[in-house]
Amino acid sequence: MTAELVRGQNHPLSRSRVEIRVSAHTPVLALVSAGDDAGRLPGPEAVAHPGARALAGLEVPGELSGRHRFTVDLDSVGPAVHRVGLVLVLPPGGPARFGAVPAPYVAVAEPEGAEIAGYTLAGLDSETAVVALELYRRQGAWKVRAVGQGYAAGLGALLADAGLPGPAAVALAAQVMAAAPPAASAPAASAPAAAESAVAPATAVTSAPATAAEGATPTAPAPAAHAEAVMPMAPEAAAPAAAAPAVPAEGAVPASVEATPTVPQGVRVSREVSPAPPAAQPPDPYVEAPGSASGDAPPTISYAHPRRRPTSAEPPEPGPQRTQAPGPGEPPRPVAGDAAGWSMEERLYNQVWGMFEDLARTVSAYRSAVEFADARMDRELGEALSDPRQRLGGSGDAARDAARERRDELVDRARAVLDRDLAQLVAETEVVEPALPAPYARWDSPVWHDGRAAALPEESPLALRLGDLHLPERPDLRIPMLMRLPLERGIWIDNGRTGSEAAMAMDTDRLRLAAMDMAVAHAVRLLAVHPGGRYAVHVIDAAGAGAASLAPLVRSGVLAEPPAAGPGGVTRTLAALTRRVDLVQMALRAGAPEDLPPDVDTAGQLLIVHDFPHGFDDRAVTQLRYLADEGPAVGVHLLMVADRDEASAYGPLLDPLWRSLMRLSPVPDSHLADPWVGHHWTFEPDLPPLGSQVLDRALDRIAAARRGSRP
Repeated sequence: MTAELVRGQNHPLSRSRVEIRVSAHTPVLALVSAGDDAGRLPGPEAVAHPGARALAGLEVPGELSGRHRFTVDLDSVGPAVHRVGLVLVLPPGGPARFGAVPAPYVAVAEPEGAEIAGYTLAGLDSETAVVALELYRRQGAWKVRAVGQGYAAGLGALLADAGLPGPAAVALAAQVMAAAPPAASAPAASAPAAAESAVAPATAVTSAPATAAEGATPTAPAPAAHAEAVMPMAPEAAAPAAAAPAVPAEGAVPASVEATPTVPQGVRVSREVSPAPPAAQPPDPYVEAPGSASGDAPPTISYAHPRRRPTSAEPPEPGPQRTQAPGPGEPPRPVAGDAAGWSMEERLYNQVWGMFEDLARTVSAYRSAVEFADARMDRELGEALSDPRQRLGGSGDAARDAARERRDELVDRARAVLDRDLAQLVAETEVVEPALPAPYARWDSPVWHDGRAAALPEESPLALRLGDLHLPERPDLRIPMLMRLPLERGIWIDNGRTGSEAAMAMDTDRLRLAAMDMAVAHAVRLLAVHPGGRYAVHVIDAAGAGAASLAPLVRSGVLAEPPAAGPGGVTRTLAALTRRVDLVQMALRAGAPEDLPPDVDTAGQLLIVHDFPHGFDDRAVTQLRYLADEGPAVGVHLLMVADRDEASAYGPLLDPLWRSLMRLSPVPDSHLADPWVGHHWTFEPDLPPLGSQVLDRALDRIAAARRGSRP
């Protein structure tokens, strides 16, 4: 079973000969450094790179690639070597920073066998060189530690920090870059040139490479100030999109869509303030380049981009496949799981992310075309009215009619392109949705009802479905909103009536009940998709107002302890979780997480807080903020069900808390916004159908699995 590491965490190695695997969504250089017990490099000869590939016990790849595999023999590295570091470097001509591409994944595995430990480098931003992980010697035994330490100044700064003198570090960095093969540029797509109706307007946003006549790369528009930035899948997985800049990855899919994460392998799925776009974006490798405004059809969705093409040498796992090749002139037929990834789960995750990007792209192109058509009509009408000779008689009316006809023609052409792309995305959804595994599937999916989710999994999932996202141009086209796990960012389910029109139109008691039901559904899904004993749920319900919704959890006995009630229960629960965070942090800093006291539960922890701030005093509020800030990095995650207005008595003290959480609504709400394009996505929660017993059956399986695992 693969140990999924978070930054700073280590894992013992039971063998001395291991394989290093690197999976990145862009070509990178893989280097290895051999340091002493303090991690210092004795000289340039202690770094293996494309110009000097071999060190004692290992040989690094010489090519520039998105995937690397090489073997390290720890028995042969020499007694003076105590730390073997894996360094990833972006080459010249590639992306300008790691934050502009999906987070790389690195793993230590048995040679040609199963993975021992894996680590997703979430949370990178301006770094161009990063120490991904290190194998280190401790009391004669070897361990692997997830590092994730990057340097915006590049490889030279990394080497200097590792102990090489400044001139030597700069010289070695230059030698490495000189020996590196050039980054392959993305081939130009063969789509027809973009029409004036879709790409000609100066206001249209595109991340495709600028032509010589166009000049500089355009920048993305700022998000609306009142909307929460959205990145459904993983913010780390963001990439520029054609005719619509890519959703940034913080660290989600379309994740919160806010995005993006940083610690426990998750991507932060949402944030209220979006990151500033980089000064220059690399060309999008899967977007067809726009041509001249010659009247040809605008670019269409390309099913050849990396997230829709398997790159692993291994054959795809069983799944829905094409029954016949498309005929001449027919669009490619979607296939579930044909994106890049090491497993079917990862391929489906990347495919859903690609669907989100495609929907954002095609809608952005349509909206830009309509804005351009309206602007051109206004300009032509203004010119016609400014000519005194056309104000009288039929010539003025004819000019105005002609301007409106040209506007309608452009809009009709843009709508035809939009409808074509949306139809293809609908076809893909019809193929992908039934193939989604339990963590990604809707509660009404057969996977939750036909026995496929009867047993708890053996490994933790990559992400979790929170609901669906859609745009007003096609409300029935729903893209799953997946959030990376572990939860790097807390969730706030807003049970207040001031959040949206749907909430204001709903009875207060029904809204509060729906919010708590939504929280319980998320908790059940988390328990059901994790291995037995790998996740624990705590509940604070100080007033007991959530008893009806919590009844299934209490009845099944899957809670770590009964729901905490009253101020005393609030104090005890927060004190216990705060102590766990403190102890795990100290153990990680000391490099000895295995030395924790026996009463510390190392499983992931989810704290559900209902009706905050009822039962909370100032100390409890401070502890809650501490858990929200420090807990995710050590496996303690927060899910709050609260009305922000009711907590207004605390004033600005709680503002950082609300900003750190991803706000969701128990009713349809359009508060999630793409931070670069500005789309307002409507979020709809995924709740079990009325009258369904799916939650009870899932809880019965969880309880039975836990009883069976007890000695």
